[in-house]
Amino acid sequence: MSNNKMRIRKGDTVKVIAGKQRGTVGRVIRVIPSDRKVVVEGVRVVKRHQKPVGDQPGAIVRKEAPIDVSNVALWDADAGSTVKVGYADHDGKKVRVNRASGAPIDAE
Repeated sequence: MSNNKMRIRKGDTVKVIAGKQRGTVGRVIRVIPSDRKVVVEGVRVVKRHQKPVGDQPGAIVRKEAPIDVSNVALWDADAGSTVKVGYADHDGKKVRVNRASGAPIDAE
């Protein structure tokens, strides 16, 4: 069994660092720790055919598909660069920090 601990959370802004859409910046919509995948807004958009159900007509739906968490990096809009995530103890709480500067990432 693999370690399912992930440093990326729902709502984080990330940059795609590998694959067809390298360089794209988007917000994390969903995190899937069991598969080590994330769903990023506007990245890996696929079309799915939906059958009609009841009164709802059939349609071709566009939605984001999951990508591996190793293909994204946390994005710092202020610095305009990616950030490596570490953990530190601030006021008795375990918080995510920028490894380079030591500044807390979570604004809680």
